[in-house]
Amino acid sequence: MNLKQVFNEVFNSEVSNEYFSPGRINLIGEHIDYSGGVVLPCAISIGTTVLTSVRPDLKLKFYSHNMPDIGIIEIDLNDLEFKEVDNWTNYPKGIFKLLKDQGYNFDHGLNILFSGNIPYGSGLSSSASILMATAFLVNDIYNLNIELIDLVKLTRKVENEYIGVSTGIMDQFAIGFGKYAHAILLNTNSLDYTYLPLDLKDNDIVIMNTNKKRGLADSAYNERKASCDRALEILQEVYPVEYLCDLSLDQLMDQKDRLQEGDLYDRAYHAIDENERTKKAASALQNGDLELFGHYLNASHDSLRDKYEVTGFELDTLQDRAISIDGCLGARVTGAGFGGCAIAIVKRDQVEHFIEDVSQHYLEKVGYAADFYVAQTGNGTHRVN
Repeated sequence: MNLKQVFNEVFNSEVSNEYFSPGRINLIGEHIDYSGGVVLPCAISIGTTVLTSVRPDLKLKFYSHNMPDIGIIEIDLNDLEFKEVDNWTNYPKGIFKLLKDQGYNFDHGLNILFSGNIPYGSGLSSSASILMATAFLVNDIYNLNIELIDLVKLTRKVENEYIGVSTGIMDQFAIGFGKYAHAILLNTNSLDYTYLPLDLKDNDIVIMNTNKKRGLADSAYNERKASCDRALEILQEVYPVEYLCDLSLDQLMDQKDRLQEGDLYDRAYHAIDENERTKKAASALQNGDLELFGHYLNASHDSLRDKYEVTGFELDTLQDRAISIDGCLGARVTGAGFGGCAIAIVKRDQVEHFIEDVSQHYLEKVGYAADFYVAQTGNGTHRVN
């Protein structure tokens, strides 16, 4: 049964509109989008498909093809407060809530079916994909005429203020603005961006999923952000900067004595160093120097392991084995860490051997299997014709 048939059976209604919202990988620039850093993500071809039809009442009826046992969850457009009982639908519901708070009105309801092939908890931004899909379809169906950049900002606000997760803006931006065969060099401070052709020559990006589930809200993500915010607060007593990534490593090292509280110095060091590393990696990519690009990926993982402490045994096992194999130019965690995925740049004619080797090693060391996918780039959130 295809998705449209499922929709018809669930809602007893014909599909009016179809939308697709991708996942994303971040090539480099990790845990710095909330510190004003430069990041280099790209949209990928897996993501979230959404089917809709209009209702004559003021009800939102949500159905997840991935979680059919939950069934339809019904929301009243006059009651959009966060409720645990509403489960996963708090994400799309939050879009309606914040838009209503901004003065937008909804004169009819919707039937909405979500179906995703982003592995849950993988760090490939399934939540941001759902949020961008919802924001895009609401803007389209209700003719709100909101600019894409403002939809991106809205989805971040939903995740930060409605869901309660202190994300940066990279995931939402990459998913909204993604472009096939390109990465996005994004300044998360100014939101200036440049599309960089993602020409990997005879190499592929392999996504390596630890299958260790992780959730942003209950992870140490918020703690890392709080450490960076505290470090910035202390450094602002000396430097007139808005973001941590406005500083140089020399400036940070000059004030090391001020950051003796807990792990503030290491957290700030990673943020500033990763920002500079991302700029160098982008230049290497533009110049076609993929060996140097791979070197920066490895250095990024090292910093995320040693300074930021967000990798863990499973991710380190994948990355360490990956970079030991001939044909792998570099590998690193992608996403928030604490489980989830890593990526590797691998010679195309070595990919099969690479996956076999890393897979066997991981199974022996960790005790359960990892999953592997060859990444394909994709376009940003869009209506499917």
